Amino acid sequence: MSLSRRDLIELGLAGTSAALAGTAVKAQPRSKLPDSERIGVAVVGIGKLSQGQIIPALRTTAGVKLAALVSGHPDKARRVAAENGLAADAIYSYEDFDRIAHDPRIGIVYIVLPNFLHKEYTLRALKAGKHVLCEKPMATTVADAETMIAAAKAAKRHLMIAYRCQYEPKNLEAMRRIRSGRYGKPRLVVTDMLRDSDLNEPSDAWRLDMVKSGGGALADMGIYGINGARYLLGEEPVEVRAWERTDRTDPRFKTVPDMIAWQFRFPSGAMANGSTSFSVGGTMRWDVFCDKARLRGDPGAYYNGNHFEIFSSPDAGEVHIAEVDQFAREMDWMGDVVRGRVPMVSPGEEGLQDMRLIAAILRSVKDGGRPVAIDWHYTRAHDPAVAVTLA
Repeated sequence: MSLSRRDLIELGLAGTSAALAGTAVKAQPRSKLPDSERIGVAVVGIGKLSQGQIIPALRTTAGVKLAALVSGHPDKARRVAAENGLAADAIYSYEDFDRIAHDPRIGIVYIVLPNFLHKEYTLRALKAGKHVLCEKPMATTVADAETMIAAAKAAKRHLMIAYRCQYEPKNLEAMRRIRSGRYGKPRLVVTDMLRDSDLNEPSDAWRLDMVKSGGGALADMGIYGINGARYLLGEEPVEVRAWERTDRTDPRFKTVPDMIAWQFRFPSGAMANGSTSFSVGGTMRWDVFCDKARLRGDPGAYYNGNHFEIFSSPDAGEVHIAEVDQFAREMDWMGDVVRGRVPMVSPGEEGLQDMRLIAAILRSVKDGGRPVAIDWHYTRAHDPAVAVTLA
């Protein structure tokens, strides 16, 4: 099913109209398709994120389902498969991963591996004829991201990057309210994406390795602020300045930077100040300062429990929107992309834009905060505020 621009606009703005009129916005659950019609997902990598969020979400999804596991730990894979009713032949190792080409149960491959492995398994999945949903950041280098996009086009398969906040109701409502003009012109976005890290934690160890992560805290946490500033404002930055503060005597920061702060300049005249760190208490928050109001998400990018509030406006106060399982919503969107029901909102090109911005931030840091021009003339194919519905 193809959607016209008029359809998308009407659907996308429905939530905003209700909210601004004082009606609570509810995210309506979709009816689950029959099992035979749900698209099978192979989850590649069954670490903390997969076991804690992705696999549980696949028990609730409406249009996709867990079809296979790919792991380097046979015992763990057998346990997780048994817990989720998967047959023994739905377990793959990294060595025999390419056999998925002959498994009709799998339509989508969700890559949940350390960043430096994203390119390899994206290419292998595409070669096997499968669509790919890849965790962010999509790669560790701009060149790898470009290779992944080219491979998806050559294979005629979809490549979607897992920007769950672009499908999350409170972030979507913030985008729509900003676009509505009710609060005047957006002037400043401030994002702070921070957490502590631990070398003894396996899921942190590779993130504290520059080769494996592609940027330490900047790639892991900072990307939420980079992407968030862009989707909240609905435009792309044209210049960046950035600075670093890292204690190189701290064993965590032998190869990766710790605290980085940056400033984006946008064509409209708006600015964005961002910060990230792997050595302070956790927060994932954003503020948007408009002429007539301030919008705040604090937290604004957690897996659940996000809080959206308006300040200095006649409709000041918390905006109450029912929560959804963000991972289920994201995966169901991918399923509908494959079916041709909805547009691709976060394609590989969206991931590439953030990879370029990460590289530019690091370049400015290296040059002591020198301004770096970053206008690559990128334009989103679809604005989430318009394309993504609450249903």
